[in-house]
Amino acid sequence: MDRRRILLVSAVLVAALGTVLVLLYARGADARAEERFETARVLQATALIEAGEPIADALAAGKVAPVDVAVGSRLPSAVVDSSALAGASVALTAIYPGEQIIAEKLGDAAATGPQLLIPDTGELAISVNLTDPARVAGFVTPGSEVSVFVTTSSYSRVLLTRVRVLGVGSTTPVSTATTDETGQETVEQLPRTLVTLSLTQKQAEKVLYAQSIGELAVALLTDQSDVEPGPATGAGSLFR
Repeated sequence: MDRRRILLVSAVLVAALGTVLVLLYARGADARAEERFETARVLQATALIEAGEPIADALAAGKVAPVDVAVGSRLPSAVVDSSALAGASVALTAIYPGEQIIAEKLGDAAATGPQLLIPDTGELAISVNLTDPARVAGFVTPGSEVSVFVTTSSYSRVLLTRVRVLGVGSTTPVSTATTDETGQETVEQLPRTLVTLSLTQKQAEKVLYAQSIGELAVALLTDQSDVEPGPATGAGSLFR
């Protein structure tokens, strides 16, 4: 076989291989696109559902509606249809517009009062006053495990890697005043909630001091969450 024929056969084989690879990639891309845009039906709050509000009243008022969300955005315990709400009489905590209705926020009326677990052996209960974003928008409940972060004007840092939540109080609006560069003061009402934690004496001292110098926030943890203490993040290290 002469050199020209060998080159021609090689070119045909390479082209065929390239075509196969392109087809395989396109098929994989189609599968990924289908997975990305696959949706699931869940129930979502369309208006604020107050803690203690009967679920039947919320349904009658149109505060709950079915919506389609991406499969990856569906919460594990999301309620998929109104028939699943038959066993729940009230909302245990406030459910805000746009939130998926999850089983953990529904229950009996007797459970809507203050819930407080007993501190772990050798520990004590300390309450912190948090905004809604700082307490993960109401997903933190008694028995949850959280990390505590502190943020000041110059840095943000993990304060406690994993502690247990003993209780979550009611939400109350608090007036907060801010002053812009022109000296004009703006007063706004921000909802804040008392969250009670089970802490050692040393941890309690850290939390009490951190509250005096900055803002606290908690991050909801799972059994697989990995939080490690480390250097603070500030303006100089934000993009490193």
